[in-house]
Amino acid sequence: MELAARKKKILTAVIENYINTGEPVGSKTLIEMAGLDVSSATVRNEMVDLTSRGYLVQPHTSAGRVPTEQGYRYYVDNVMRVSPVSSEGKEFIESRLYENADSPEGILQTATDLISELTDCTAFATTPSGENSRIHKISFVQTGAHTAMAVLIASNGIIKTKLFRCEFIITPEILGIFDKALNELCAGVRLSSINQPFIQSAAARFGELSLFMPSVLVAIKEASQSAEQVSLCRSGMTKLLFMSQINATAIRRLVEFLKNDHDVARMFERQPIDTTVTIGSENSRVELVSNSLVTTRYQVDGTPSGVLAVVGPIRMNYARTISILECVSECAGSMISELIEI
Repeated sequence: MELAARKKKILTAVIENYINTGEPVGSKTLIEMAGLDVSSATVRNEMVDLTSRGYLVQPHTSAGRVPTEQGYRYYVDNVMRVSPVSSEGKEFIESRLYENADSPEGILQTATDLISELTDCTAFATTPSGENSRIHKISFVQTGAHTAMAVLIASNGIIKTKLFRCEFIITPEILGIFDKALNELCAGVRLSSINQPFIQSAAARFGELSLFMPSVLVAIKEASQSAEQVSLCRSGMTKLLFMSQINATAIRRLVEFLKNDHDVARMFERQPIDTTVTIGSENSRVELVSNSLVTTRYQVDGTPSGVLAVVGPIRMNYARTISILECVSECAGSMISELIEI
Protein backbone atom coordinates (compact mmCIF):
# COMPACT_ATOMS: atom_id res chain seq x y z
CA MET A 1 0.00 0.00 0.00
CA GLU A 2 1.36 3.40 -1.02
CA LEU A 3 1.79 5.87 1.85
CA ALA A 4 0.97 9.56 1.69
CA ALA A 5 3.99 11.83 1.24
CA ARG A 6 4.16 13.00 4.87
CA LYS A 7 3.83 9.49 6.28
CA LYS A 8 6.51 8.28 3.89
CA LYS A 9 8.80 11.10 5.01
CA ILE A 10 8.21 10.29 8.68
CA LEU A 11 8.76 6.56 8.18
CA THR A 12 11.97 7.24 6.27
CA ALA A 13 13.27 9.54 9.00
CA VAL A 14 12.47 6.99 11.73
CA ILE A 15 14.23 4.16 9.86
CA GLU A 16 17.33 6.13 8.88
CA ASN A 17 17.73 7.58 12.37
CA TYR A 18 17.23 4.17 13.95
CA ILE A 19 19.78 2.59 11.58
CA ASN A 20 22.31 5.23 12.62
CA THR A 21 21.65 5.35 16.38
CA GLY A 22 19.77 2.22 17.41
CA GLU A 23 17.53 4.43 19.57
CA PRO A 24 13.71 4.87 19.36
CA VAL A 25 12.73 8.06 17.57
CA GLY A 26 10.36 10.65 19.05
CA SER A 27 8.25 13.36 17.40
CA LYS A 28 10.55 16.28 18.26
CA THR A 29 13.57 14.52 16.75
CA LEU A 30 11.54 13.75 13.64
CA ILE A 31 10.48 17.37 13.10
CA GLU A 32 14.15 18.43 13.17
CA MET A 33 15.37 15.55 11.02
CA ALA A 34 12.68 15.56 8.39
CA GLY A 35 12.20 19.34 8.26
CA LEU A 36 8.47 19.00 8.83
CA ASP A 37 6.51 22.24 9.10
CA VAL A 38 3.88 20.76 11.41
CA SER A 39 3.30 20.46 15.14
CA SER A 40 4.54 17.65 17.37
CA ALA A 41 0.93 16.58 17.85
CA THR A 42 0.48 16.11 14.10
CA VAL A 43 3.67 14.04 13.89
CA ARG A 44 2.58 11.93 16.85
CA ASN A 45 -0.76 11.27 15.17
CA GLU A 46 0.99 10.21 11.97
CA MET A 47 3.26 7.91 13.97
CA VAL A 48 0.24 6.38 15.70
CA ASP A 49 -1.28 5.70 12.30
CA LEU A 50 1.97 4.16 10.99
CA THR A 51 2.06 2.00 14.11
CA SER A 52 -1.52 0.84 13.61
CA ARG A 53 -0.65 -0.11 10.03
CA GLY A 54 2.30 -2.22 11.18
CA TYR A 55 5.20 -0.05 9.93
CA LEU A 56 6.36 1.13 13.37
CA VAL A 57 6.25 -0.19 16.91
CA GLN A 58 6.59 1.52 20.29
CA PRO A 59 8.94 -0.51 22.53
CA HIS A 60 7.73 1.22 25.70
CA THR A 61 4.79 3.49 26.52
CA SER A 62 6.90 6.61 26.92
CA ALA A 63 9.42 5.76 24.21
CA GLY A 64 9.58 6.83 20.58
CA ARG A 65 9.04 4.45 17.68
CA VAL A 66 11.24 1.90 15.92
CA PRO A 67 10.63 0.27 12.52
CA THR A 68 9.11 -3.18 12.11
CA GLU A 69 10.04 -5.71 9.44
CA GLN A 70 7.13 -4.35 7.40
CA GLY A 71 8.51 -0.84 7.80
CA TYR A 72 11.95 -1.90 6.58
CA ARG A 73 10.35 -3.75 3.66
CA TYR A 74 8.46 -0.66 2.57
CA TYR A 75 11.60 1.46 2.95
CA VAL A 76 13.77 -0.91 0.89
CA ASP A 77 11.17 -1.33 -1.86
CA ASN A 78 9.81 2.21 -2.14
CA VAL A 79 12.08 4.80 -0.56
CA MET A 80 15.72 3.73 -0.35
CA ARG A 81 18.16 5.09 -2.91
CA VAL A 82 21.39 3.20 -3.58
CA SER A 83 24.33 5.38 -4.62
CA PRO A 84 27.18 3.70 -6.52
CA VAL A 85 30.56 3.41 -4.87
CA SER A 86 32.80 6.36 -5.73
CA SER A 87 35.59 5.95 -8.29
CA GLU A 88 38.14 6.13 -5.45
CA GLY A 89 36.25 3.46 -3.54
CA LYS A 90 36.11 1.21 -6.58
CA GLU A 91 39.86 1.62 -7.13
CA PHE A 92 40.44 0.60 -3.50
CA ILE A 93 38.25 -2.49 -3.92
CA GLU A 94 40.02 -3.50 -7.14
CA SER A 95 43.46 -3.07 -5.58
CA ARG A 96 42.50 -5.31 -2.66
CA LEU A 97 41.06 -7.99 -4.92
CA TYR A 98 44.17 -8.00 -7.13
CA GLU A 99 46.25 -9.01 -4.09
CA ASN A 100 44.95 -12.59 -4.48
CA ALA A 101 43.84 -12.68 -8.11
CA ASP A 102 45.58 -15.94 -9.03
CA SER A 103 42.44 -18.08 -8.64
CA PRO A 104 38.67 -17.64 -8.30
CA GLU A 105 38.86 -18.91 -4.73
CA GLY A 106 41.52 -16.32 -3.88
CA ILE A 107 39.50 -13.51 -5.42
CA LEU A 108 36.30 -14.58 -3.66
CA GLN A 109 37.91 -15.05 -0.25
CA THR A 110 39.39 -11.56 -0.51
CA ALA A 111 35.97 -10.31 -1.62
CA THR A 112 34.28 -11.72 1.49
CA ASP A 113 37.00 -10.27 3.73
CA LEU A 114 36.53 -6.88 2.10
CA ILE A 115 32.72 -6.93 2.23
CA SER A 116 32.77 -7.92 5.90
CA GLU A 117 35.29 -5.19 6.67
CA LEU A 118 33.32 -2.47 4.86
CA THR A 119 29.83 -3.45 6.07
CA ASP A 120 30.75 -4.70 9.56
CA CYS A 121 28.62 -7.78 8.81
CA THR A 122 29.27 -11.44 8.02
CA ALA A 123 30.01 -12.05 4.33
CA PHE A 124 29.87 -15.12 2.11
CA ALA A 125 30.68 -16.10 -1.47
CA THR A 126 30.11 -19.23 -3.52
CA THR A 127 32.54 -20.30 -6.21
CA PRO A 128 31.40 -20.48 -9.85
CA SER A 129 29.18 -23.47 -10.49
CA GLY A 130 30.90 -26.44 -12.09
CA GLU A 131 27.65 -27.85 -13.46
CA ASN A 132 28.48 -27.12 -17.12
CA SER A 133 32.23 -26.68 -16.74
CA ARG A 134 34.83 -28.62 -18.67
CA ILE A 135 38.46 -29.53 -18.16
CA HIS A 136 40.64 -26.77 -19.58
CA LYS A 137 44.07 -28.21 -18.82
CA ILE A 138 45.84 -30.80 -16.67
CA SER A 139 49.40 -30.32 -15.38
CA PHE A 140 51.70 -32.35 -13.16
CA VAL A 141 54.18 -31.31 -10.49
CA GLN A 142 56.63 -33.78 -9.00
CA THR A 143 56.70 -33.79 -5.19
CA GLY A 144 58.91 -36.79 -4.45
CA ALA A 145 60.60 -39.82 -5.93
CA HIS A 146 57.31 -41.75 -6.00
CA THR A 147 54.78 -38.93 -5.65
CA ALA A 148 53.43 -36.13 -7.81
CA MET A 149 50.51 -33.73 -7.88
CA ALA A 150 47.89 -33.48 -10.60
CA VAL A 151 46.74 -29.89 -11.21
CA LEU A 152 43.36 -29.60 -12.92
CA ILE A 153 42.19 -26.26 -14.35
CA ALA A 154 38.48 -26.11 -15.18
CA SER A 155 36.78 -23.82 -17.69
CA ASN A 156 35.12 -21.90 -14.81
CA GLY A 157 38.57 -20.96 -13.52
CA ILE A 158 38.57 -23.34 -10.58
CA ILE A 159 41.91 -25.02 -9.91
CA LYS A 160 42.06 -28.31 -7.99
CA THR A 161 45.09 -30.38 -7.03
CA LYS A 162 45.38 -34.02 -6.04
CA LEU A 163 48.44 -35.92 -4.87
CA PHE A 164 49.08 -39.44 -6.16
CA ARG A 165 51.71 -42.10 -5.59
CA CYS A 166 53.29 -44.58 -7.98
CA GLU A 167 55.17 -47.77 -7.17
CA PHE A 168 57.89 -46.83 -9.67
CA ILE A 169 60.24 -43.85 -9.60
CA ILE A 170 58.65 -40.84 -11.25
CA THR A 171 60.78 -38.87 -13.72
CA PRO A 172 60.08 -35.66 -15.68
CA GLU A 173 59.85 -37.80 -18.83
CA ILE A 174 57.10 -39.95 -17.28
CA LEU A 175 55.17 -36.87 -16.18
CA GLY A 176 55.52 -35.53 -19.72
CA ILE A 177 53.89 -38.71 -21.06
CA PHE A 178 51.06 -38.38 -18.50
CA ASP A 179 50.60 -34.71 -19.45
CA LYS A 180 50.33 -35.39 -23.19
CA ALA A 181 48.10 -38.47 -22.91
CA LEU A 182 45.65 -37.04 -20.35
CA ASN A 183 45.27 -33.62 -21.97
CA GLU A 184 44.54 -35.26 -25.31
CA LEU A 185 41.94 -37.43 -23.59
CA CYS A 186 40.34 -35.00 -21.11
CA ALA A 187 40.62 -31.45 -22.47
CA GLY A 188 37.12 -30.14 -23.20
CA VAL A 189 35.38 -32.99 -21.38
CA ARG A 190 32.67 -32.05 -18.87
CA LEU A 191 33.73 -32.40 -15.25
CA SER A 192 30.61 -34.47 -14.58
CA SER A 193 31.70 -36.96 -17.25
CA ILE A 194 34.98 -37.81 -15.49
CA ASN A 195 33.47 -40.77 -13.62
CA GLN A 196 34.36 -44.41 -13.08
CA PRO A 197 33.13 -45.60 -16.52
CA PHE A 198 35.20 -42.83 -18.13
CA ILE A 199 38.29 -43.91 -16.19
CA GLN A 200 37.77 -47.55 -17.16
CA SER A 201 37.35 -46.57 -20.80
CA ALA A 202 40.53 -44.47 -20.60
CA ALA A 203 42.48 -47.38 -19.13
CA ALA A 204 41.36 -49.60 -22.01
CA ARG A 205 42.32 -46.94 -24.54
CA PHE A 206 45.80 -46.47 -23.10
CA GLY A 207 46.58 -50.20 -23.29
CA GLU A 208 49.89 -51.10 -21.63
CA LEU A 209 50.41 -47.46 -20.60
CA SER A 210 47.43 -47.80 -18.26
CA LEU A 211 49.50 -50.14 -16.07
CA PHE A 212 51.48 -47.08 -15.01
CA MET A 213 48.46 -44.79 -14.58
CA PRO A 214 45.85 -46.20 -12.16
CA SER A 215 46.66 -43.76 -9.38
CA VAL A 216 46.94 -40.89 -11.88
CA LEU A 217 43.50 -41.60 -13.36
CA VAL A 218 41.96 -41.80 -9.88
CA ALA A 219 43.57 -38.44 -9.00
CA ILE A 220 42.08 -36.83 -12.13
CA LYS A 221 38.64 -38.25 -11.32
CA GLU A 222 38.75 -36.96 -7.72
CA ALA A 223 40.04 -33.54 -8.78
CA SER A 224 37.22 -33.28 -11.34
CA GLN A 225 34.60 -34.18 -8.76
CA SER A 226 36.03 -31.59 -6.38
CA ALA A 227 36.07 -28.88 -9.07
CA GLU A 228 32.43 -29.62 -9.88
CA GLN A 229 31.28 -28.91 -6.33
CA VAL A 230 30.38 -25.37 -5.23
CA SER A 231 32.70 -24.15 -2.48
CA LEU A 232 31.93 -21.54 0.15
CA CYS A 233 34.05 -18.61 1.32
CA ARG A 234 33.13 -16.77 4.53
CA SER A 235 34.42 -13.89 6.62
CA GLY A 236 33.44 -12.01 9.77
CA MET A 237 31.71 -14.82 11.63
CA THR A 238 32.65 -13.26 14.98
CA LYS A 239 30.60 -10.18 14.11
CA LEU A 240 27.48 -12.27 14.68
CA LEU A 241 28.31 -12.39 18.38
CA PHE A 242 27.89 -8.63 18.75
CA MET A 243 24.33 -8.31 17.42
CA SER A 244 22.73 -6.91 20.56
CA GLN A 245 19.11 -7.46 19.52
CA ILE A 246 19.49 -11.24 19.21
CA ASN A 247 19.65 -13.50 22.27
CA ALA A 248 22.51 -15.91 22.88
CA THR A 249 20.50 -19.02 21.99
CA ALA A 250 19.46 -17.57 18.61
CA ILE A 251 23.04 -16.51 17.86
CA ARG A 252 24.30 -20.00 18.67
CA ARG A 253 21.77 -21.57 16.28
CA LEU A 254 22.66 -19.01 13.61
CA VAL A 255 26.41 -19.64 13.90
CA GLU A 256 25.93 -23.42 13.79
CA PHE A 257 23.85 -23.11 10.62
CA LEU A 258 26.24 -20.69 8.89
CA LYS A 259 29.16 -23.05 9.57
CA ASN A 260 27.40 -25.79 7.55
CA ASP A 261 28.91 -25.33 4.08
CA HIS A 262 26.49 -27.63 2.29
CA ASP A 263 23.26 -26.10 3.62
CA VAL A 264 24.47 -22.51 3.30
CA ALA A 265 25.74 -23.01 -0.26
CA ARG A 266 22.44 -24.66 -1.22
CA MET A 267 20.51 -21.71 0.24
CA PHE A 268 22.61 -19.21 -1.71
CA GLU A 269 22.35 -21.14 -4.97
CA ARG A 270 18.55 -20.74 -4.76
CA GLN A 271 18.84 -16.96 -4.66
CA PRO A 272 17.67 -14.91 -7.67
CA ILE A 273 20.06 -13.36 -10.17
CA ASP A 274 19.30 -9.77 -9.16
CA THR A 275 20.27 -8.16 -5.87
CA THR A 276 17.80 -9.35 -3.24
CA VAL A 277 17.04 -8.28 0.33
CA THR A 278 15.19 -10.68 2.63
CA ILE A 279 14.25 -9.31 6.04
CA GLY A 280 13.71 -11.31 9.22
CA SER A 281 10.84 -13.77 8.90
CA GLU A 282 10.97 -13.50 5.08
CA ASN A 283 14.03 -15.77 5.20
CA SER A 284 13.45 -19.41 4.35
CA ARG A 285 15.65 -20.61 7.22
CA VAL A 286 14.37 -20.29 10.78
CA GLU A 287 17.93 -19.55 11.94
CA LEU A 288 17.77 -16.24 10.03
CA VAL A 289 14.45 -14.92 11.36
CA SER A 290 16.24 -12.25 13.41
CA ASN A 291 18.55 -11.23 10.57
CA SER A 292 18.55 -9.74 7.10
CA LEU A 293 20.19 -11.36 4.11
CA VAL A 294 21.41 -9.39 1.09
CA THR A 295 22.57 -11.33 -1.96
CA THR A 296 23.69 -10.67 -5.50
CA ARG A 297 25.30 -12.75 -8.25
CA TYR A 298 28.58 -11.91 -9.91
CA GLN A 299 28.93 -12.57 -13.62
CA VAL A 300 31.62 -14.67 -15.24
CA ASP A 301 32.03 -14.06 -18.95
CA GLY A 302 28.66 -12.30 -19.03
CA THR A 303 26.78 -15.16 -17.37
CA PRO A 304 25.39 -14.97 -13.79
CA SER A 305 27.52 -17.26 -11.67
CA GLY A 306 28.18 -17.57 -7.92
CA VAL A 307 26.68 -15.55 -5.09
CA LEU A 308 28.03 -12.81 -2.84
CA ALA A 309 26.02 -12.37 0.35
CA VAL A 310 25.83 -10.39 3.58
CA VAL A 311 24.18 -11.62 6.78
CA GLY A 312 23.58 -8.92 9.36
CA PRO A 313 21.09 -7.40 11.76
CA ILE A 314 17.68 -6.25 10.57
CA ARG A 315 18.84 -2.77 11.61
CA MET A 316 21.23 -2.75 8.67
CA ASN A 317 22.31 0.12 6.45
CA TYR A 318 20.74 -1.50 3.39
CA ALA A 319 21.69 1.17 0.86
CA ARG A 320 25.38 1.11 1.81
CA THR A 321 25.45 -2.69 1.98
CA ILE A 322 23.90 -3.07 -1.48
CA SER A 323 26.25 -0.47 -2.96
CA ILE A 324 29.34 -2.25 -1.60
CA LEU A 325 28.06 -5.72 -2.49
CA GLU A 326 27.29 -4.78 -6.09
CA CYS A 327 30.62 -3.00 -6.60
CA VAL A 328 32.63 -5.93 -5.21
CA SER A 329 30.49 -8.31 -7.30
CA GLU A 330 31.25 -6.38 -10.50
CA CYS A 331 34.99 -6.23 -9.78
CA ALA A 332 35.28 -9.88 -8.68
CA GLY A 333 33.31 -11.12 -11.69
CA SER A 334 35.54 -9.16 -14.09
CA MET A 335 38.72 -10.53 -12.50
CA ILE A 336 37.49 -14.13 -12.57
CA SER A 337 36.50 -13.67 -16.22
CA GLU A 338 39.99 -12.37 -17.05
CA LEU A 339 41.52 -15.33 -15.22
CA ILE A 340 39.53 -17.83 -17.26
CA GLU A 341 40.54 -16.18 -20.54
CA ILE A 342 44.25 -16.55 -19.80
